[in-house]
Order: sequence, then structure tokens, then C-alpha cells
Amino acid sequence: MKVIAINGSPRKNRNTATLLQEALYGAQAHGAETKLVHLYDLNFKGCASCLSCKRKGSRLGGLCAMKDDLKEVLGEILACDALLLGSPIYFGNVTGEVRSFLERLLFPNLSYNTGERSTFAGRINSGFIYTMNVTEERMQEMNYESVFQSNRNLLQILGGDSEILLSCDTYQFTDYSKYEASKFDAVQKARVREEQFPVDCRKAFELGARLAAI
Repeated sequence: MKVIAINGSPRKNRNTATLLQEALYGAQAHGAETKLVHLYDLNFKGCASCLSCKRKGSRLGGLCAMKDDLKEVLGEILACDALLLGSPIYFGNVTGEVRSFLERLLFPNLSYNTGERSTFAGRINSGFIYTMNVTEERMQEMNYESVFQSNRNLLQILGGDSEILLSCDTYQFTDYSKYEASKFDAVQKARVREEQFPVDCRKAFELGARLAAI
């Protein structure tokens, strides 16, 4: 069992990365081999619409034709058993790097033929961890759920099921007094960090364990 995690945050040791690592610990507890990839370490772009993946007789096998730092990672993912993704919500959506990553991973496996959605012959189950500065109530008001469900639907191109884990009202600054951010209650933020984030970490661990046990 091979589980790969993709960190779509520019930070390597904060909320998103921490939850992804907990998920990998859960997978490791079930004997899975794991790998964590930080997208911001890679030099890559989104889909260039070259359409090489849609040419008749293509030998790409669902792998994007573009040759950059993402190519090897994509090859590993298409051969893995489970995929974990993590992204903070920036301006109501995943980071630009995550969006570009999803284009490069999923579009080559999206079928343009009638009656067929995907050309991917395997089955990769996935889990998507979203972190966000807003509360759960604000998240619902802003209809973030449409983003989560859209990505869940896209990940089914890989033939597997996809779970969603949300971590709301995350601790954004280590010292709120140093920033122009008066709309946030630093005391409440600290309370959520102390009481809720450990719960989210446990849920992430359980998510990774479920993916490794399938």
C-alpha cells in the first residue's frame, strides 16, 4: 500500500501540513508506505491545453505530456493506492498551485468519448483536507461547500471514493497583536487552536488509517 500526500500550502509546518502529516501517520499505522510532497517546492504550471493527452494513439497513459518538476510526481500518483490532498482556502478557493496540480493530474484522464467519463483503468481512493481562517458558519454563508464537492467529483475521475475533512477557524498568526486583523478575536482563535485543532488532527489520523485499510 502506497499513500501519497500533496501539500498545497506554501507553509511546510503549519495547519495544512500538520493535518496531512497526521493522516500519513494514520496510514503508516496500517503498514502503508507514505510520501509527502510540497507543491511550492516544485517548478510547474497548470494545463497548457496542448491536448496531447487527447490525441488518438497517445502513449501517455493518463500522464500529462508537459515536462517539468510535476511530471515524476504525477507518475507516482497514478501508480499509488491512495492520495491525500491538503489546501488552505485562499479567496474562497484552493491555492493556485493546487488548482494547477488538479488540472495536470485529472484532465489527461478525463475522457472526451461518448459514454465514458474516465480513461483511468485503476482505482485511487482519496481524501482532501481543507483548512480555513473562517468559522464553520461563515464557511456555509460563503458556500465553500460547492468548492469541496466540485473537487470531490473531479477526483472520482481516478475511479475511487473521495472523503473531505474540514478544519475551520484556524490559527493564522502566532502573534495577532503584530498584524492589522482586528476583525478576529485572538483569544477565541487561541481557544480553537487549543481545543479544536487536536480534534482535527485526530480526524486526519483516522482518515489516513481508513485510506490505508481499504
